[in-house]
Amino acid sequence: MRKLIIFGLVFFVGLHAMVHAQSKYKTGTTKTATTPAAATNPTTRTKSAYLNNTAGSVSPDTSRPNASPVVNTPAPVNNSAVTVRFDTTIVGGFDTKQEVSLRSNYAVDRQLTKDRKPLEYDYIREDDQVWSQFVWEEIDGHEKMNQGFMYPGRDDNGDQRFFSILLNAIKYDSVVAFSPDNDLFKTPLTSDQIANLTAGTLDTVDVADPVSGAIEKVITRKPRFSPDSVYTFRIKEQWIFDKESSKMTCRIIGIAPIAKQVVAGKSQPRTLFWIYYPDLRKSLVKYEVYNPKNYAGRMSWEELFESRYFSSYVIKSTINNPGDKYLNALIKDPLMRLLEGQNIKEKIFNYEQDLWAY
Repeated sequence: MRKLIIFGLVFFVGLHAMVHAQSKYKTGTTKTATTPAAATNPTTRTKSAYLNNTAGSVSPDTSRPNASPVVNTPAPVNNSAVTVRFDTTIVGGFDTKQEVSLRSNYAVDRQLTKDRKPLEYDYIREDDQVWSQFVWEEIDGHEKMNQGFMYPGRDDNGDQRFFSILLNAIKYDSVVAFSPDNDLFKTPLTSDQIANLTAGTLDTVDVADPVSGAIEKVITRKPRFSPDSVYTFRIKEQWIFDKESSKMTCRIIGIAPIAKQVVAGKSQPRTLFWIYYPDLRKSLVKYEVYNPKNYAGRMSWEELFESRYFSSYVIKSTINNPGDKYLNALIKDPLMRLLEGQNIKEKIFNYEQDLWAY
């Protein structure tokens, strides 16, 4: 009798274990691993998918007749949000946002400086210009007199580099930029096209978390060139002698930033775009030029260009140039080109002086 009771208990325990083992395959879903490694590793698959050597396949359960197929669903892949991370290694890069100060950074009220307006030009009749010439010059920001063009400080208006001021004028003041193909202002460029000139291309990289091992897709954007590499600015100007006022007048027509880009291991200049200077004057009057001698005695950028408080060298002119060529195409020696540029400036100066009799 005792043996019969023991045999019945063993049979009952075995039957219960067999029923419990089959209950795992009655539903159409499978359980996924709940360990951190399985939750974060995109290559983790479920137990049934591993046995069938496929993920997401449907295989019938042949252990029991009339059984519903078992669907092998893959483990959820890490769908972390894709973030955009810009290159911040360059201080004051093109993509940096203009920060707004919550308190005044000055001991005096500077609200009046934002209300400045440029003075209107004196009207010059076409019949009153008895002599006129066009001159193209370049401003090198590395020269001592032009250090304000490369001042990397930040003000209420953002980055104080002159190239950043041009970009802000295009972005915020609706100043139209034109194609760099020529200086005739024929083909306007959109703000997106200007942004693509400096933003560079997007690149998606996989960044692994050092603690959990989670893979995060990060979109990085590195500028095509550094802001400090744009230190040359080309200006197109017209010199006019007005017989009504009896004076020589210089009017700047356009400004173009020149970037230094490395192509095939060599640094080559590249004109980015042209801006019509009369459209830019309303924006330049809002920004002040860095003054190393007196911070309170700063002038606006519009005053700097109108007063010609910068150093430049001539690269082209319409004086004795029937071929419309730049000086580098006419003179190969760099030193002789500088001397020829000074000679062009002296011709303009001497024309005005020779009109007077003392």
